[in-house]
Amino acid sequence: MEAKPAVLESNRHYVRLGGHEAVVRLVDAFYLAMERLPQAATIRAMHEPDLAQTRSVLVKYLTEWMGGERLYSPEHGAPMLRRRHQRFAVDSDARDAWMLCMREALNEVCGDAALRLELESAFYKVADFMRNTESHSSPPHH
Repeated sequence: MEAKPAVLESNRHYVRLGGHEAVVRLVDAFYLAMERLPQAATIRAMHEPDLAQTRSVLVKYLTEWMGGERLYSPEHGAPMLRRRHQRFAVDSDARDAWMLCMREALNEVCGDAALRLELESAFYKVADFMRNTESHSSPPHH
């Protein structure tokens, strides 16, 4: 019997959110927000016009990341999110736009305020880690 990684055993966000159907709703709401919000135009442009494959991959990733079934890694290997997104200029503005879309999705799908805050904090850590360039609107660091 294969042991689950410790992160999966301690992370039950998947069950608390509502399982597979809730993750699908979260991903759908996330990409609808990305389509709808003008602040997300830059990150929407980083995606293919047809989001079907992207949605499927994100459902698999979030299922595993939140402590559900291992759907992502058997098919795609280790996430290596930063490397997979390296071809895009991900700055603070892109991070904030991504978080705006995810907050909208969490507000729509997650009725548990405590869970919503936990997930928002966890998503922010991932989104912030993805930055690979400085924001154009940020002053240079000295």
